Amino acid sequence: MKKNESFSLKARGESMQYAFEGVIIFFKQEHNARIHLLATIAVIVLSIIFPISKMEAIALVLAVGFVWMAEIFNTAIEKMADFISTEKKPAIKTIKDLSAAAVLVAAVIAVITGCFIFIPKF
Repeated sequence: MKKNESFSLKARGESMQYAFEGVIIFFKQEHNARIHLLATIAVIVLSIIFPISKMEAIALVLAVGFVWMAEIFNTAIEKMADFISTEKKPAIKTIKDLSAAAVLVAAVIAVITGCFIFIPKF
């Protein structure tokens, strides 16, 4: 938004449309999105089968949400890196590896969170 522009519901609506388009692109192009979707569905099903407290639900929502955010950021970073250079460059590899590591860390934390919540319920 330009500095002198006033708030506009139309502009906010367009912004939301772009975000939803990003979600659609993410699901169409990224295989990992489908894996995360299956894991999310599994968490929802387990949450229905084994009643969880409000605090446990909050922990699961945050953990799952962080994984989704990390994966979307990872995808954006990888696509930007590919746009910048399609050549094999050590610096680009490092950037992509670090971005993927963020997803791995988020996923491991989410699994640990799920284990703390669900293992005692079995």
